[in-house]
Order: sequence, then C-alpha cells, then structure tokens
Amino acid sequence: MTLVNMNQLMEVAKKNNFAVGAYNVSNLELVRTVIEQSEEDYAPAIIMIHPTELRYCKDDFISYVLTRIRDSKIPMALHLDHGDSVDSAARAIHDGFSSVMIDMSAKDWDTNVALTKETVTMAHRVGVSVEGEVGTIGQTGVHVEGHKKEGIYTTPEEAQKFVEETGVDTLAIGIGTSHGIYPADVTPKIRIDILKKIVAAVPDTPLVLHGGSSNPDEQIADAVRNGISKVNLASDYKNAFFMKAREILAKDDGWDPNNLFPEAIVAAKKVVHHKNEVFNSVGKAKLYEGIDPWRADKI
Repeated sequence: MTLVNMNQLMEVAKKNNFAVGAYNVSNLELVRTVIEQSEEDYAPAIIMIHPTELRYCKDDFISYVLTRIRDSKIPMALHLDHGDSVDSAARAIHDGFSSVMIDMSAKDWDTNVALTKETVTMAHRVGVSVEGEVGTIGQTGVHVEGHKKEGIYTTPEEAQKFVEETGVDTLAIGIGTSHGIYPADVTPKIRIDILKKIVAAVPDTPLVLHGGSSNPDEQIADAVRNGISKVNLASDYKNAFFMKAREILAKDDGWDPNNLFPEAIVAAKKVVHHKNEVFNSVGKAKLYEGIDPWRADKI
C-alpha cells in the first residue's frame, strides 16, 4: 500500500466503525516504532508531525518519512498536527504531506473560520486534506505532574456551522480530553453525550479526538464506537520510549544509538500495539487493499 490523504483513510474507518491512530514523530526511532508496529498489526496509521517537531527534525527528514511510508504494506497519511498558521500548512504541503491541520481554535470565531477556509482552498487545489478544530483541547503540561488547563467543549451547532463555512475534511472536537499525561489528582471524563450530538449534527464529517494519551481504555473505545475516527497520541508511547531509555542510560555508560534505542523501541511498540487494539484497527489495513495512492498532482 502507500501514502493516502485523510479523506481516503477516514472514509473506510468511518464506514467500518474503527479509528486510525495518529502518532507524533520527530526522529528515526519514533518513525520506526509507529510504522513497524502498525505493519505488524496490519493496521492503518497516521504519521503526525507538529510544527515544533518539524523545526527540530528539518524538512529533509520528510524525504525519509515519505520513502518509508511508500515502501510500507499498510496505508498511511502524513499529517501536519496543529498547524499554527497558513504558512505552516503551506510548508507541510511543499514538503509532501498528504494532510494538514490548521488550528486556530484559540482565536475568535471569525479568525478561525477565515484562516481555516483559506487553508482548505489552498490545500484542496493539490488534493491535500484539511483538519480544523472548533472548541479547544485542554492541556496537562509537559510533565506528568503538570496542571490541567481546561478545554472548551464543542457544541453541535458550532460543529455544523464550522464545517459548512470552512469545508474542512475532518474536525477535531473538544469533548473532555487534554494533551499530555494527566496528573494523579485528575480523572479524565470523555463526554460521550456531547459526541453523539456532534455526530448527529455533522454525520458525514469524520471526527478527531486529540489528547488520546492517559485516558481510560474503555472511554477511548466508547468514543470510537460512537463516532471518533481518528485518535491523536504522543505522550503515552513516547513516555514508554524514554522511560526505557533512561533505565538503560542509568546502568550503561555507552553512547551508540544501536545499543541504546532498540529496547526503547520495543517498549514503545507495546504501547502502539495496545492502542491499535483499543481503536479496533488491528487487521483493518486489509480493507484498503487496492486503494489508489495519493499524489500531490491529483486534484
């Protein structure tokens, strides 16, 4: 199989009631973790890169990522996560991303709509899909004991109006999750009641759950059963990777990546596999067999 855009990926997921895991990457080891485990699971996957991650790994790194995706046996999209401007979306499109997100959800309504619509117009000219966001996702902070900042729940009315006014292909919604790992004193609660109302308001639009890490498995699985088609993840599997790396460094004064990272990759792969099971995506790559590859020159 090969590189696809989000429309190609989500059409099958939504029809068959499973979600595709979207994993943030910024280096070779994390790319290997996600792709190799998803291949083993025969599960479709989304490789995500945030603007800050792109600034770290540099544009040339994307050539490797695209080559690895196109050589894979599973369908994958390469997606810009939380694009912070129209220019950042343009940069990703120029690099070869098949999907971009423009996140102006923290801005006023008119600004969010205008910049999202501008991105949609630009991206659709070259077959790139666009994710937008209405409502906001909370934050728990970089560290496990960070303090949660509350997000804003998305209303069905906002979701419907936003989709109609912008033409986005997928929509990220706020239903109670937060980015990062939850502090010990916070019990997350995904609002399935709100999700059901949003699904009814925008039945043809695949919905995205950001902040998929550190939530109870049953809540995530319930969200998938009730209409979430894409789940974003970073903290859970990266935490497993670096916890193992710290453990190795504590007892080994070596410096070769080929000695340091293999066990860390294995630890992170276990998390990716578990998430694919929660999303009901294991084995679902078979549903994409025969799909046409995405090309930037296909409009």
